[in-house]
Amino acid sequence: MSNFKTLMRRADTMRRHDTAQRDWWTGYIRGLRRAHHGEMFGTDAEHALFLSASDSDDPSRAALGRGYRAGLTMTAADPDAE
Repeated sequence: MSNFKTLMRRADTMRRHDTAQRDWWTGYIRGLRRAHHGEMFGTDAEHALFLSASDSDDPSRAALGRGYRAGLTMTAADPDAE
């Protein structure tokens, strides 16, 4: 099984079970898809919007953006975690 599929399966499971971090996992899944499919997934405007979301004052939106950025790295960790 490819790394992408493994990461997607884990992320989907976590999104369903880790309700406290659901926004992060949702962003992560979107970031994984963008990393795997490249510019064929989403538009440049959507990509920029998700990238900028991590700077939001809204905690939910910021988590979405941080998850998206983590997904782009195709790793299973939040690079912004302390």
